[in-house]
Order: sequence, then structure tokens, then C-alpha cells
Amino acid sequence: MSDNELGVFLRARREAVTPTEVGLPSGPRRRTPGLRRSEVATLAGISVEYLTRLEQGRDRHPSPQVLAALADTLRLSIEERVHLRRLEKEMGPGHPCCPAAVPPADSVRTTVRAILDSLEPAPAVLLNRLADVLACTSGYRRLVEPLGVLDEERPNLARFVFTDERARLAYPEWDRVADDLVGHLRTDSMLDDPHVAGFTDELTIMAGAPFADRVAGAPALPRRTGVERLSHPDEGGLRLSYETLALPDTDPQRLIVYVPADEATAAALDRLNGRRPGGLHAVNG
Repeated sequence: MSDNELGVFLRARREAVTPTEVGLPSGPRRRTPGLRRSEVATLAGISVEYLTRLEQGRDRHPSPQVLAALADTLRLSIEERVHLRRLEKEMGPGHPCCPAAVPPADSVRTTVRAILDSLEPAPAVLLNRLADVLACTSGYRRLVEPLGVLDEERPNLARFVFTDERARLAYPEWDRVADDLVGHLRTDSMLDDPHVAGFTDELTIMAGAPFADRVAGAPALPRRTGVERLSHPDEGGLRLSYETLALPDTDPQRLIVYVPADEATAAALDRLNGRRPGGLHAVNG
């Protein structure tokens, strides 16, 4: 991953904001996507030279006041502001590197297993920061086993999505799923995490450009809620609403819980679980 994540993030957000969003005329001859550096600098009350140093990584420790002004100018969401502050802290002087040495979790706390049991028969899966599948409900297993997600002795969702040709058939919105997985790799761990770096190198070699280009590109925050589409070999097209729950620990873990997004998916999950219709109810919106 880039050693200038802060600068890359600022530039990506600058290029994503349109002039009309900040009250500027768009003009017919704009060659720069989004806003020009001079426009952002003026709106944020800083010099163009300083913004250039931030984007190029020559200055990595802006003041909280500068970060706030840039966040306002670039119309950052609350989640993006948190990410901006995290990047500044981790790239600033005196940042400790010890937490990065914590190995990814390979076990599950008793309380978390109890939570998974209580979620049955809903599909739910627990992932560590490398997207290793640590545990799942039987409902999740019945849903994804026919897709090939759990074929490996130690299943890893990112490895499946990027290296198994069946993944593009299983996920009709493959690009979106791939973007989110890379987003989690880049935002759920320390920037100097050697375990993530090693896994990134592995997938870069195994998967090639579809993975490498995403890692090298502008960082994007992963979606933590939404609707995921699956193409199931037995049940056809499914739509699953999901929520991602972060579990506190020295190693970041996330619990993803799925519920049917429509009645057809609810009926399909009931069939997969061997239950009478009505076991799982669709959640709309």
C-alpha cells in the first residue's frame, strides 16, 4: 500500500467534489476532475503550496484546524472525517508501531460464538482483518457452500473473490464486493501492519491487476451496510440486506449479519435451511 495514504485520500476526495457542490461555476474547459487545488486552498483558507505538500506527502502532520477546514471544503462524511484523522495520526511523528505486530485472530471468543448461535438461522459470518472466515452460522454455511466460499481448509473471503473464477458468477456485483474487501484491508488495520502487507503482496501475485490496481488506487471506505446480490446455483438470484458490526479487540474483527431483502429471498433461505416458509422475514429499506 502507498506510504502516502493521507495525500492520496485528500487528492481523491478533491477530484470527487464538483464545483457546483461548493458553489463554484463548472465552466466548459475544466481539464481537472473535481476541484482544482487552488479552489480547495482558497475555500479551506490555506495556501496552494501547502495543499500540494499534503497531497504529495511532503507534509504529513497538518493541524486539527487545517484538517477540519479541508473536511468541510471536501464535504466529507462523518466516517470519512474519522478516516482522515486516523490517517493523520498514523502518518504523524511518534506514531507507535507495536499494535501492527499483533497477529490476525484465528480463534473466536466464547461470547461471540454465543452471539452467532443466537442469530441462527440467519446467515452471519465473522472475519478477521485479513478476511479469514473465523466462524459462521449454519445458515451462512448452507448459503455459501454451494458457491465455493468455504472450500479451503482455512477459508478467506478476499482470496475467494479475487482468485476463484466462481466468485464472478456468485457475485453479480463483483466490482462492488471487490472494492469493499480492499477497502476493509486498507482501513481496518494500521498503515504499517506487516500482516496486511504480506497478505496484500500474496494477492497481488495471485490475482494480478484486479487486486493490484485497487490497492494502488485512491483509497475508498468500504460499505458497512447495504444490499448484496448473490447468484445461487439452486435458488437463483438472491438479495440480502447486511449490517457490519465491529468487535472490539486487539485484532479488529467484523461480524456481518444478513437478512433477506425481499420475500423471494426469504423463501429461498427457508428452503436452504429446511424450514417452513416464514422462518426468516424480509426487511425492506
